Amino acid sequence: MSQAHDSLADLFAQYLHHQMAAQADGLGFADPDGQVVPHEAVPVQPVDPKLAWGDALAVVRHFPASRTEASWAVPPDWPVLVAGHEPAVALAFCMGNFPQLVRNLHPLLGGGDLTVLRQSSNRPVSVPPSLLQWAAQTRGYPQVLLAAGVLRLARRFDAAAELLQANEKVPASWQALRANEEAALAWHRGQAEEALSLWQLQKDSVPVLFNRGMAALFLGRPTEALAALATAVIQLPDTSAWHHLGHLYLALATARG
Repeated sequence: MSQAHDSLADLFAQYLHHQMAAQADGLGFADPDGQVVPHEAVPVQPVDPKLAWGDALAVVRHFPASRTEASWAVPPDWPVLVAGHEPAVALAFCMGNFPQLVRNLHPLLGGGDLTVLRQSSNRPVSVPPSLLQWAAQTRGYPQVLLAAGVLRLARRFDAAAELLQANEKVPASWQALRANEEAALAWHRGQAEEALSLWQLQKDSVPVLFNRGMAALFLGRPTEALAALATAVIQLPDTSAWHHLGHLYLALATARG
């Protein structure tokens, strides 16, 4: 009994240490008594902001020329944005997005029309002004890509587009990632066919293949989705949450193909 008690005490101490470290880095759980609360019909397990942050940057690793950024600063009030975001269904692999947003599987597994599920709310996510001010003041590559991704995640689509279309020279090493972000912005603001066309014009990469397959799936073209998703998933490490989300989309395409 004493050993079990000591083990639980050690685990609890490790948990507290993890949470304190995450809080110090700006990645702790958002205060549930704050102004922003998740729009959930039923209680769900809160998304860990630190895990979400890692997955929100995962896309960069798949554009080899873009791996020059050693570290990325956590946006102000990132945990609030994570906690306040509604569940997603058709999620693009891009900066700012994290697979934990697809946390309500019932619509996907119910056998319904996926083209209907593609439509999501365009209502802006309620976030503190500090996050929007940070994004508006961000300049230069590659930081502007992260700011645009965070604005897109908060459904400030026009502001995200302004950042991506700013009149500044895009370094060659970041052009492919920027193109993926432009297509993702079109996808999440409801311009599905345009987004898929943009991804089809881009050079093959794991995120682009993932996004072509995801888009084809939710546009009602499961056969077209199969090859792209299968190629993307096999190249994603099985420790990646994007790997598991890709497997889910691949299973849906297989069932409908």
